[in-house]
Amino acid sequence: KRRNKLPVLCGGTGMYIEAVLKGYKLINVPPDEKLRNELNKKSDSELISFLKSHKELHNRTDTDNRKRLIRAVEIAFFYKKHPETNHCFPKINSFNIQIIFDRNQRRKRISDRLQQRLKEGMIDEVRRLIKKGVNPETLKYYGLEYKFITEYLLNELSYAEMYQKLEIAIHQFSKRQMTWFRKMEKGGFKIHKIDGNLPLEKKINTIFMLLNN
Repeated sequence: KRRNKLPVLCGGTGMYIEAVLKGYKLINVPPDEKLRNELNKKSDSELISFLKSHKELHNRTDTDNRKRLIRAVEIAFFYKKHPETNHCFPKINSFNIQIIFDRNQRRKRISDRLQQRLKEGMIDEVRRLIKKGVNPETLKYYGLEYKFITEYLLNELSYAEMYQKLEIAIHQFSKRQMTWFRKMEKGGFKIHKIDGNLPLEKKINTIFMLLNN
């Protein structure tokens, strides 16, 4: 603002965008091995129940993976013990744009992009990471491409199984993103939607027209 510049945040998931606009707390919470050992004795349902009672579940992946789940509960405990970490961020007056395609186009674009990434060496990228010493379980932890390609390289999945599971997972992830943006709108964010099929110049002109109104 002091530089009279307009900052632009482009891309990222709905959670990351909302994290900026709402000022999510992103504190470097240190690991607590004693607490983790205690949490490991509890079932997933017990951990999820605790987590729901202490925070809004912004990210569904917090409960999809036990390692993530335990870490999420660990962070919730930290905030409970350290109330001074609650920060008040100034409200951001944002101008939000969403490039949209219809459902069938979106699915086709996702599948085409996946095929392109596989042809461009995504499997070789994961293979190199494993050869360099990255723990395969760490790669699985990151989900989507890393998870399923790692399982393929470890012979836990055939190529066809890997591709099918990965394609389904990305489509499901895309669907959750669309739901997230609708939730943001219901929460008060104004999102200007622009047809993704428009020529680039038309998109830019539309944005400037909306911005200047």
